[in-house]
Amino acid sequence: MSDATTAPRGRNLFKTLPGLFVSAFFLWYTFRGISFAQILALRAVHPAWILGVVAFTFAGYTLRCVRWAQMMPRGTRSIRAHFVVCARVLMTSLAANNILPLRIGDIMRVFTYAGDLGTSPSVILSTVILEKLLDIFILVLMFVSTVGTIATPRLRLIANISLAVSALGLLVLLVAARKLQTPIQRFFSRLPTNPKLAKLEHWITLALDATGRLGVTGSLLLLLQTVIIWTCEGMIFASAIFLLGVPVDRIAPWLAVSFANLSYLIPSSPGAIGPFELAVKTSLADHGASMSQAAVFGLAIHAWMLISVTGAGGIIFLIHRIRIHNHKPLYVEIEQLPTELP
Repeated sequence: MSDATTAPRGRNLFKTLPGLFVSAFFLWYTFRGISFAQILALRAVHPAWILGVVAFTFAGYTLRCVRWAQMMPRGTRSIRAHFVVCARVLMTSLAANNILPLRIGDIMRVFTYAGDLGTSPSVILSTVILEKLLDIFILVLMFVSTVGTIATPRLRLIANISLAVSALGLLVLLVAARKLQTPIQRFFSRLPTNPKLAKLEHWITLALDATGRLGVTGSLLLLLQTVIIWTCEGMIFASAIFLLGVPVDRIAPWLAVSFANLSYLIPSSPGAIGPFELAVKTSLADHGASMSQAAVFGLAIHAWMLISVTGAGGIIFLIHRIRIHNHKPLYVEIEQLPTELP
């Protein structure tokens, strides 16, 4: 193997080390004082709730595929063919995010599969930006509504400000996207020339373009779908709580799902291993569970989410590669990705 090939791979490995250290610290902090016997004591108290966990997982991720298919331009494909390719690309991207560093799954969605989707990387990126904005808005709304006593005054202030800013930004984006494109361009044209400002303007324009293509009705439908998606996610947590007999109140699963998914914003290893478990432990312990129960539940629910999503996405990815006779190693495809987003 040439030095030119090994050098980028070595640099990429080095970039992952800080995230691994962050995850290791969070795992140590979450499970300190908890014995291995307490982890092994995990039992399915009400096995029928396995059906709820599986059903809500299937429903939530199916609707994610439907939502992204609605965002993406369909072109000349049939509705069924459009959904199939969008679902394949999205699930592959989510699986890659869980096992590869630096959110490479999202970068692959933008660049690697542009040809499959029949559109440009910029258009795909515009939908990814809109998708993230919708998800963060709903998660922050859930967190602010359920955070209770675990938030310090400073954290509560930050959460409230984030909610207000995201709500205002999302409202403007959904309702007035077409009208804002020209004023935004004029505003940035008056600012000093700066590569970062130019990139920010480009991303804002992409998000406006994505919602502008959908119109007000289509954008509001996306918002409704996002609410249902995160309701399904909350019901996965609630079903798992009933399954394992964790003694918490009705607020606990909704706080846990919002706090745990917001923990993905903390730079760590792929899949937010560590921050996710601590967020779940903190949420459930504040609502009636013991520290050991809450920590073990966080480990179990995270394992389910990682295994189910990564497994489904990985199987879809492998089946597609076999069908198209693609024998190129995955690491080669990753190394050929651009170093920055369009």
